[in-house]
Amino acid sequence: MRQSILIALAASFSLWGSVWAQEKYPNKPVTIIVPQAAGGANDAIARVVAQKLTEQTGQSFVVENRAGAGGNVGTAAAAKAKPDGYTLMITADSAQVINPFLYQRTGFDPVKDFEPVAPLARAGYVLVANPSFPANNMSELIAQAKANPGKFAIASAGNGTLNHLIGEMLQKATDIKLQHIPYKGAAAAATDVVSGQVPLSVQSMPSSIAFVRAGKLKVLGVVNEKRVAALPDAPTIGETVKGFGATPWYGMFAPAGTPKDLVQFVQNEVSKALDSADARDRLATLGCEPFKGTSEQLAAIVRDDLVRWSRIVKESGAKVD
Repeated sequence: MRQSILIALAASFSLWGSVWAQEKYPNKPVTIIVPQAAGGANDAIARVVAQKLTEQTGQSFVVENRAGAGGNVGTAAAAKAKPDGYTLMITADSAQVINPFLYQRTGFDPVKDFEPVAPLARAGYVLVANPSFPANNMSELIAQAKANPGKFAIASAGNGTLNHLIGEMLQKATDIKLQHIPYKGAAAAATDVVSGQVPLSVQSMPSSIAFVRAGKLKVLGVVNEKRVAALPDAPTIGETVKGFGATPWYGMFAPAGTPKDLVQFVQNEVSKALDSADARDRLATLGCEPFKGTSEQLAAIVRDDLVRWSRIVKESGAKVD
């Protein structure tokens, strides 16, 4: 009898092990939704992380750009995806914690619809101008804009994007008026500033650093609270406009209901990726820095930033055109 029980247990464990081997995650390609267009900061960061996850796990992590409505289209798609670990999202803070206060309907709940996985990076943002633009710093820009209200255009990555919102905040803080020109993505906006079609734009470092280094764009001010390592000589906007500053973050999320063990697995792999020298070097080249943390820490950041940006958006008067 005892021997029969042992045989049955052995068979049970063998079967369990076989099922576990078959279901080991990931055993097929994983889609990473990026709710912004290719060429911007979020896309660049996502591709660095996706490549490292592919190398580490031996399974493909594929970036899929689903831009639209300032990030709402892709974020809503991620929220509705099957919570099985095979759809993840890498997003900018703007879509997750700012859009809920800019749009009447986003198509998602930033807290209830997602399982935070891990923060990924912080990015530098800059106010750039075509080299022919008459102002070379923030003081000169403010003087030029006040002398010519509404004359100068500022390009953004689209209505409701972080680029747009920062531009609105800047106008509010300096009491100037610029003409907002929304584009379908940061890369398109940067290209038109380089060509002189539009004189100004708020850009992430990943979407502008190559142009800046080539002398095709000039930096009027750094948006971040502190100067960025990639451009140590460029002053922050806050050095001229007291109290102005924001440091955007990027994080990974999964649809609500994704098993905790899968979330923990991906979190561990992300941590390993951000520790690698090549990923850190690639992020630095983009003007970004790794932002390691846990799912619990990312959840806390989202909760805190929802409160903070609710106030900032209200005070700035920013809205989607």
